[in-house]
Amino acid sequence: MKDYDTIFLDRDGTINPDPGYISMLDDFQFFDFTISSLKKLADGGNRFCIVTNQSGVDRGLIEQRNLDEIHTFIQNEFQINNIPLLGIYVCTDHPEQATERRKPGPGLFTEAAQDHNINLKKSLMIGDSIADIEGGNKLGMETMLVLTGCGNQTKKTIPDEIQPTFVVSSLQEGASILLGECR
Repeated sequence: MKDYDTIFLDRDGTINPDPGYISMLDDFQFFDFTISSLKKLADGGNRFCIVTNQSGVDRGLIEQRNLDEIHTFIQNEFQINNIPLLGIYVCTDHPEQATERRKPGPGLFTEAAQDHNINLKKSLMIGDSIADIEGGNKLGMETMLVLTGCGNQTKKTIPDEIQPTFVVSSLQEGASILLGECR
């Protein structure tokens, strides 16, 4: 297995289904394979950081307190399952008023790197969108496109210059590949 400093994870479409704006904890659920896959990667010595665009806040579709409740739930589930989560980094910018914190910008990644002494060039970004892959590529990370969420559409439309290091059906297959369980 390749030794990564940190594995960055997108949220919606990567670790949980993405039905659109998830505005309440009752609407959030992990994919069936998420916790077991991350647990295997954690047992292999990996630590994680979630980086997520949540423009629903600026759009008035998600209340900040509800988003915080969802993220507290995620943090608790990681802790219960002994999955080291450094933090959840969120950009609530509307795409039309985006700062560099909004993926594919570097802001969320560099903030996490400063907070936790992360070597970005020795890290991996896993996500289902062009923004996830482009963001990781710009910072010299290896990238993994999962075909869950928007991943199938992303695979069809991703520009040649933004190709991911890995393309996998799901986080489950990605974990198996990273752990050398399949080729």
